[in-house]
Amino acid sequence: MSVTNKTIADTVLASENEQQQRALWNATMLEYPRDKCVQDLVTLHATTTPDATALVAGSTVYSYGELNRQANRLAHLLQTFEVGVGTLVGVCLERAPELAVSFLGIHKAGGAYVPMDPEYPTERLAFMLRDAQTPVLVTLHSIAAHLSIEGVRVICLDTDIELLAQQSCENLPAITKADDLAYVIYTSGSTGQPKGAQVTHGNLLNLIYWHQQAFAVTAQSRATQVAGPAFDAAGWEIWPYLSCGASIFWPDNETRVVPTRLRDWLVEQRITVSFLPTSLAESVMSLPWPTTTALRFLLTGADTLRRYPSADLPFALINNYGLTETTVVSTSGRILPTEQAEQLPSIGRPIANTQLYILDEQLQLLPIGGVGELYIGGAGVGKGYLNRPELNAQRFLPNTFSMKADELLYKTGDLARYRADGQIEFLGRADQQIKIRGYRIEPNEIASVLNEHPSVATSVVIAREDMSEEKRLVAYVVPAEVAPLMVSALRALLLERLPDYMMPSLFVRLETLPLTPNGKIDQKALPLPDGINTLFDAVQAEIAARTVYTPIEAELAARLAVLLTIEHVEPDDNFFMLGGHSLLGTQVIMWITETFEVTLTLRSLFEAPTVKQLAAEIERRLFEKVEAMSDDEVQALLGQDNN
Repeated sequence: MSVTNKTIADTVLASENEQQQRALWNATMLEYPRDKCVQDLVTLHATTTPDATALVAGSTVYSYGELNRQANRLAHLLQTFEVGVGTLVGVCLERAPELAVSFLGIHKAGGAYVPMDPEYPTERLAFMLRDAQTPVLVTLHSIAAHLSIEGVRVICLDTDIELLAQQSCENLPAITKADDLAYVIYTSGSTGQPKGAQVTHGNLLNLIYWHQQAFAVTAQSRATQVAGPAFDAAGWEIWPYLSCGASIFWPDNETRVVPTRLRDWLVEQRITVSFLPTSLAESVMSLPWPTTTALRFLLTGADTLRRYPSADLPFALINNYGLTETTVVSTSGRILPTEQAEQLPSIGRPIANTQLYILDEQLQLLPIGGVGELYIGGAGVGKGYLNRPELNAQRFLPNTFSMKADELLYKTGDLARYRADGQIEFLGRADQQIKIRGYRIEPNEIASVLNEHPSVATSVVIAREDMSEEKRLVAYVVPAEVAPLMVSALRALLLERLPDYMMPSLFVRLETLPLTPNGKIDQKALPLPDGINTLFDAVQAEIAARTVYTPIEAELAARLAVLLTIEHVEPDDNFFMLGGHSLLGTQVIMWITETFEVTLTLRSLFEAPTVKQLAAEIERRLFEKVEAMSDDEVQALLGQDNN
């Protein structure tokens, strides 16, 4: 949906009474302390309650005392590398308690962390390190071995144990202030390169104090860390809890993506507050729940919520909206059970010290019910993008609605409208940016990489909804004449350059891209993907004739058919072309581990996406496993099989 000139011209601007009503809805003032930064608050609890449980992941448990000591050692080491106030420090770690330890240690040294997902392509990680000019990277040896880190001092938490143990575990002086940087998180960029959003300690403190008050967080609270390490929600899952002495629990990678297992784990661990990305939350809340669960609040966000909760749920469902540039959450509201199927759940109202404005193209307030672009002001608006002054001038505008001369207004690019009760209805993007499974994606970044391939003349990438209303990326490609167009080659190029969540599910071949009268790509005229124009490798032309499966291929095909809710999967069918994505892919990998007792990664699925290729990789791993066995182990295995 987009706002056209006609829509705006036909809209009556907000009356004085409506402007007064919105002023009341924006009256969100709440005092909060700004004299102590988040690391100071954590240190306080570590000093007063050192034996209290801070972090839990399986058998790994950190008390507040141990968390503080480990973070202090890292902070002292970082300061020997001249990390100080505002120094950007890279953190490339998987989702684990060590992530929180590293974030805290960097803050204690005065620095700001730049989280990086080890699953990202090495070229993307290298760009982030260069763009942020990080002098130090905190990671593991196994991860560092695959990174391009020339000129960067690397601290490996697993192999630099002795070096860290030599550092002091004493608390460091508090040196950061509210206006100093807390972190920089990179999001997708329309020019083909990611952009780093800068967030200050003051921004973070506002989020923390609002969160603690809104959800009654205390030292007895038990929260979860589910989001990916480079997702801004990961910080939201950490700081409001550590800063008040609560405990944070990490589910393993298999548990966190299987709704039934995740529900059981939340109940068993007596979790009281949990954030889950929208698609996962919708699955979890559709399950039956025991009435005795300790869970009080299920928080969700990062995508459009399409389901209302059942009246039988023993916890409150809270829908949240926000952007990395405005410190994770800008609006929040409880979603009540309702029969209003024709109306999607709202995104709530502005959180503490946050103001929202729905404006037309002339930045004039629209009336209640009028559709316009959403702008955000207040304490959560960050310092803009790192090294991007031109983009900052476009997206971070002077806040003419504020009495403070230096306050900024962030142009979200999202469409919204006020409902009569003050709740805000999210209506999608006004620009080309899209959200899929919680990730903000600039389709032009994907297209710019595709266009570099010699077999591609031009391309465009959009999101389409399938029959289950799940969004999928679709790439429309016009071939060049110099080389044959093979989807495997396009996927290989994208895998080298982009995160897996930016991989299109479908590739469609077109002779030309449809254009509007003014010469722009007419996205509405792009055809629906079908068996005729969907791009397949040459070998896939023989799919219909091939009906012979190996035993492993047959098991894989049956499992994928169930996961993808389709009738039949052929040996050469591509998991992603059939509608698969990384969330389902994780379930596939988990099932392979349990069924065949071999360990694959999600990247293995991207590199071998067909049933035939994946079965061959499983067979190779099984052969290697048998080769490594002793004769007695092989005989014992054969004996089990005979039985």
